[in-house]
Amino acid sequence: MPRETRYENTADRLPESAQQMRSWVPRHSPDENKLQSKRHQLSDHNDNRSHFISEGRVDRKQRMSSIRSSDTVKSNTTDDLKTADDVTVVKDHRHHHAQPLGNPSRVKSAQRLNRSASSQTSSTVAAQTISETPSSSTVEPGLVKRTKLLKSLLVVAGVVAGAIALVLAAKWLRNVEPVQDFLTTYSGHSDLPDTVQLGIPSWVGWQHAFNVFLLVLIVRSGLLIRWERKPAGYWKPSANSFFSPTTSTPKKVSLSQFVHQALDVLWMANGLVFIVLLFMTGHWKRIVPLDWDIFPNMASAALQYLSLDWPTENGWVHYNALQLMAYFVTVFIAAPLAVLSGIRISTWWPDKKQRLNKIYPIKVARAIHFPVMLYFAAFTVIHLFLVFFTGALRNLNAMYTSRNADDGWGLLIFVISLVIIVVGWFLIKPIFVRPLAARSGTVTK
Repeated sequence: MPRETRYENTADRLPESAQQMRSWVPRHSPDENKLQSKRHQLSDHNDNRSHFISEGRVDRKQRMSSIRSSDTVKSNTTDDLKTADDVTVVKDHRHHHAQPLGNPSRVKSAQRLNRSASSQTSSTVAAQTISETPSSSTVEPGLVKRTKLLKSLLVVAGVVAGAIALVLAAKWLRNVEPVQDFLTTYSGHSDLPDTVQLGIPSWVGWQHAFNVFLLVLIVRSGLLIRWERKPAGYWKPSANSFFSPTTSTPKKVSLSQFVHQALDVLWMANGLVFIVLLFMTGHWKRIVPLDWDIFPNMASAALQYLSLDWPTENGWVHYNALQLMAYFVTVFIAAPLAVLSGIRISTWWPDKKQRLNKIYPIKVARAIHFPVMLYFAAFTVIHLFLVFFTGALRNLNAMYTSRNADDGWGLLIFVISLVIIVVGWFLIKPIFVRPLAARSGTVTK
């Protein structure tokens, strides 16, 4: 039977209940006035009770409509409300026998119970409303993207505006007479000793090509280590092996780190051969500052670059001051930092030496390694830009054929090297790397 019907029947039975209550009055009472008083109390009580039931029915209908409009409210909440209403009715009948007629405490108790149930329903519906309220990212997913795009455009616009301002300032400075005298005194390059041999040896050209190949793949694998959330596979070197000496504990790393370390071995071997030949042949004098005039010449070359009136390029004879300093920093500072920080992060590090771990924390190594990688990437981009915009054929011939010529052989070798780099880019994928990694350790998914 529906709950509303039950309450209506209960209200209809009030007169009958009054007859029953009249029979409960003690018959041995001799005072007829007391009986009449009891009847009046019973009548008032029935009126109050009918009013209470009517209000409870309206309030209950509102609660039930709120619950039905919600899709996620659980059925046990409705059951609890029904139980609360049933308890109210049961208590209502029970108190006819237990409490004095017309006692207002019973009505207040039932009202508190209904208010508690109503507040529970309201809080449930409010919680559902909050939980169903979509976040800003789900309501307008394009808004976040547009905001990021706008910020990126503003950054690019700021960089472009700053570059234009620097160019205009440099052009203005070059028209100032003291600055012109400075540019005349310091042309932008330092004079080399007479003992330095002109030209670029063939071993420099071939090592340069091999270094470019390795550097591109090393940067790619390093970025994969940094960006990948779920590696395609893991590799754990064998104990007491080349990748995990006796002083280190075999570490489980991603396949990308295996590729990174394997390429690092080749890169360090190529760099070691380069350093040895550099000092054996005296070629080091071309990339090491030998005089203090390197600094004013650096300023002169920088001003010429900024004013878009670039210094005369003749790499076959000498490098300008900025090029010389860039090569010096790359070979003698950036490369050693990359090696020292990379070893600390790699599986080669002797982590069993607790004192070394405290002296050289891994956080310090990571703080050095990534900026150094960014430096190498920036150096490569600027280097290629200058190669192609300051006489591409002549520069490529000097780098790849060790000749001071303007034919296309250097360009052809450069294109072939690019094809080899692209092939290597795809060969370092996990499907090709797993067999090699399995030979030096354990590969798991």
